[in-house]
Order: sequence, then structure tokens, then C-alpha cells
Amino acid sequence: MSNTTVRRLVRTTAVVGALALGVTACGSSDGDGGGGGGGASSGLTPADVEAALEEGGTLTVWSWEATLPAAAEAFMDEHPNVKVNVVNAGTNKDQYTALQNAISAGSGVPDVAQIEYYALGQFVLSGALTELGSLGADQLDGTFSPGPWNAVQSGDGIYALPTDSGPMALFYNKTVFDEHGIEVPTTWDGYVEAARALHEADPGVYITNDIGEGGAATSMIWQAGGRPYTVDGTDISIDFSDEGSTAYTEVWQQLLDEDLLAPINSWTDEWYQGLGDGSIATLATGAWMPPNFESGVPGAAGDWRVAPLPQWEEGANVSAENGGSSMAIPSAGKNQALAYAFVEYLNVGDGVQVRTDAGAFPATTADLNSEEFLNVEFPYFGGQKANEIFAESAANVGAGWSYLPYQVYANSIFNDTAGQAYISNTTLADGLKAWQDASIAYGKEQGFTVTE
Repeated sequence: MSNTTVRRLVRTTAVVGALALGVTACGSSDGDGGGGGGGASSGLTPADVEAALEEGGTLTVWSWEATLPAAAEAFMDEHPNVKVNVVNAGTNKDQYTALQNAISAGSGVPDVAQIEYYALGQFVLSGALTELGSLGADQLDGTFSPGPWNAVQSGDGIYALPTDSGPMALFYNKTVFDEHGIEVPTTWDGYVEAARALHEADPGVYITNDIGEGGAATSMIWQAGGRPYTVDGTDISIDFSDEGSTAYTEVWQQLLDEDLLAPINSWTDEWYQGLGDGSIATLATGAWMPPNFESGVPGAAGDWRVAPLPQWEEGANVSAENGGSSMAIPSAGKNQALAYAFVEYLNVGDGVQVRTDAGAFPATTADLNSEEFLNVEFPYFGGQKANEIFAESAANVGAGWSYLPYQVYANSIFNDTAGQAYISNTTLADGLKAWQDASIAYGKEQGFTVTE
């Protein structure tokens, strides 16, 4: 899992230019994607996949994920007549821009592409991805945890296989909490109380860092029960006034009003320093985070622990996803049967263990529930069996979440709209309304039917 899943998307002009969608590209496929749009079915079968493996060939895979090269090497060891070239064409939106440009040019399209869940919709609706049902994906129901499996489907079609997932948990600095005698919060109201207590005990300590990030906000709203996006083909509604969105804004506004959030951008040197010296006391993020602690904050080993995500209602047990990626096969790819063989190996076969051993967080229920996986002790977290918490979170992700088919663009304008609440007198509720209005306007410009 890439830690850049939650990096902020800022170069709006490039995103708009490269990823603009129009209704002319939606619903035009002859595939079985249902609900409007989607790529055509390959028409290939599992027998064709087996034949392609026997024949061999060369695959180009676009991915920035650190465990992919090892998995590709293991696949080639098993199938010596297949060559897999893993190419880093850029991270998240940079790769999406390159992929869209290659598709538009009709040249240089990879056989397999890593696409995060929030970005899949734009490629599905433009007909850029192959529907994988006939290749064998239609037999995989129940193989993956609910959040990722839902994310790769559109209508009746399956347009990618889940590669990893980001069920959320609360990472907290136990040393800091113990030093000040503060309980680890189990509710978000308790989280605000803990934020006040920590900052009062030491003005240099903040409960977390946040300067406004669309992916983090939508994950929180998701867990709170908000469903601001509904998508039915090209018919979309956006409404950030629902109960879950309101619950999120009421809690987060308190943190903003009382200056309880460290004004530090994630993935910066200052952020790593804050995680290391205890001035940032918690992170509510995806289960892919542990390798980033180990590599980025080695000096804090033993200080940090993992806890279930705080709840919006006392006694509840609901989680959400933050991040996660899939592997998709572009419709313009030249070797789709062989590509599916690799995608299947990577996400269902032995490649899952190869990647998990290298630190990836799986999306497959068999691995999430295995004793081997659950009993892994994390030295960084004081020997804690953190996978037990992550696996429970994965099983309790709230159902029914949808992303916009232009979520990459929507996230890129979060700081210009909702993010104003972090730097001005704009309330977060008003900021989300501005984000909603701008997202509606953009959708209409692209030819979608968008309502509140």
C-alpha cells in the first residue's frame, strides 16, 4: 500500500486537463458494466488465461507500490516464459494523468495499471477498463473484504481486483498518553476531550495534524454514516448536509476553533519529526501505515500502539476505508488474458503472501482471518498483534459508500473550498457546502446530471 494514498492533490490545472470526463464517454460501452459506462468485456475465459500462461509473453505493469517488484519476480520464477516489466509512471494522480494521456494517444498503454479505489470510477465511466467477469472475476465474490470488493464493481461489472485495503485504526503514542495520564479515546467526543487535555498538559503536543485533506475528510464522514455521494451511471447527487457529514463537521470544528490540530502537512520532514518527538500524538488512518512508521520514524519504536478507531456513538463498531489500490486491465491493452493471469496471481494467488511478507496489507478475507496473519507481533508497536485490530476494522467497514466518477478532481479542489475552514473564519460546514457546489458545477460542465 502506498503511503501517498493520502497525499494532498494540489495541481488542479493538470488534473482538470488530463482527467476531464464527458457524457460522450459515458454509457457508450457495449460491455456489461450496468448503470451506464464501463469498459467492454474481454470475451476471454479462464481457459484463455491458462493458454496465455503456457504461451508466455511480456507484460508492462504501471505501479508505484513498493512490493510489486518482488511479486513480479516471484511470478516470473513460477512462469519463466513470462516477462513482467514493472514501471513507476508516477504516483497516484501523476500516473492517472499519464495513463489518460496514453489512452487518448492510443499508444503506450500498459497491460496492467494500479488504480486507487477513489479514482476507478473515472476510468470505468470513460470505457477505459476491461470488464473482468468472463475472465474469472465473477467467481470471486466473498474472496475480498467488503469495502475493496464493492469499490471495484460498477453496476453488474467488475473492473479491477483489489490489491490492498486501508481499514482505519487509531495509531497513538502510548508514551505521551501515559506521561500525561490520559485515556486513549474510544469515541470522537472523547477524542476532543483528549485533545484538550494533551494540549493543556503540554502546549507543544497536538492530538493530530491536519491542514485539510479531502480523502481524510471523506473517510471520517464514511465512518460517521454519511453518504454524500450517490452515483447511478451519469446521474449523481452530492449532499454534505446529511447526518454523518454533520457529525463530522461538529466534532472537527471544535478542534479547529480551539487550535487543537497541528498545522503540519503529512509526509513532510516536519510531520515525521512530530511523530518521532511526540508532538503529534495520534493518527487516524489506514492499516497500511505500519511500514511508514518503521521506515520514517525508527526512533519512536516502542512508543506507538494501535487502537480501534474512535466511534461516533458509544458502543458502536463501525469503520471506514482510507486508501487502498486495485489492479486494472486497460481496454487498450494488447495481452489481456496474460495480464489477468498476473492480476489474479497478485491479488488472489501466491502473490498475496509475497506482498504481505513485504509489508502490504491484504484485501483477501482468507489472509485477514488466518492465524498466521492475526498472530504477527509488531516489534515497533511493543510486540502488539496489531493485525487483530486491522482485520476487525476491515470486517466492520460501513456499507454503501460511493466515490464520484471524478473524485480525483474533487479532491484536488478540497483546499480551495472546504480547506478554507483551516485558514479563515469559514466554518467547516460552509466549506463542505462550497466543496459540494464546486463539485456539482464541475460535474455539470462535464455533462453529468448532478443534483443536491
